[in-house]
Amino acid sequence: MTPSERVHEILFHPIVHLAAGPLTLASILVAFFIIMVAQLVSLAFGRGVRRLLRHRGVHDGAGFAMGKIVRYIVLMLGMTVAFTSIGLKLDALLAASAALFVGIGFGLQTIAQNFISGVIVLIERPVGKGDFVQIGETSGTVVDIGLRATQVVTRDEVTIIVPNSELVTRQVVNHSVPTSRRRIRVEVGVAYGSDVDQVTRALLEVATGANGVLVEPAAEVRLERFGASSLDFSLLVWIGDPSQDLRIASRLRFAIDRAFRVHAITIPFPQSEVYLRGTRAGAGTAE
Repeated sequence: MTPSERVHEILFHPIVHLAAGPLTLASILVAFFIIMVAQLVSLAFGRGVRRLLRHRGVHDGAGFAMGKIVRYIVLMLGMTVAFTSIGLKLDALLAASAALFVGIGFGLQTIAQNFISGVIVLIERPVGKGDFVQIGETSGTVVDIGLRATQVVTRDEVTIIVPNSELVTRQVVNHSVPTSRRRIRVEVGVAYGSDVDQVTRALLEVATGANGVLVEPAAEVRLERFGASSLDFSLLVWIGDPSQDLRIASRLRFAIDRAFRVHAITIPFPQSEVYLRGTRAGAGTAE
């Protein structure tokens, strides 16, 4: 037997007989080749869809979601063709494995829930790639949305893996929708007797000269309450990047402290009055 005949025998020797014909090493290699090609084609289609939508002016988050959906559809079609090429009838296989799938389903409820939630997130787009979101106590930027989990990068450059079911079932604050503008509030107290008009002008001057604060909508100063030892004001400003809220708020506090020193406006510290009742008659007298 020649080497070529030997290779032919190895490749086409029946491993097992299926309903549509024998399963051979050659058919398995063909199936793997089809899956690899489907993977490459799905990547190309996904990138093409994103590029096309970007040229049409569609938001990058929507293009990312559509690209993902197209990619998964092409990959699933390729896997279906691959399984069919080796003689597997998917309808018969699913019917025969229905009971097994039910048993597995009970053990994989969480994975199935995250998978379905991932499809919902990609279609409905409550959050998208690049959005700045707050999930519970976690705040960060969405960098990837998969079918099982979503990756969120926090301000500390830490990647948090969030199950997709939490994006659907829990309260999620999306600071990038419908606009990326966000209003932040900086509170400060001044001593009683201070000129409230001067305090207002000083706070507005700070907002006008602050880096990162938007001119429109205009800044606003509010007298929130008459506190125990201070008049409590709030400076409300709008910023264009919601992820910079803590940094800009800190910058405003530094500027407020400098402005109050220039205008001789006092920031009081908490004060308490203590009353002492009289002692017993004769206590403390010398004998």
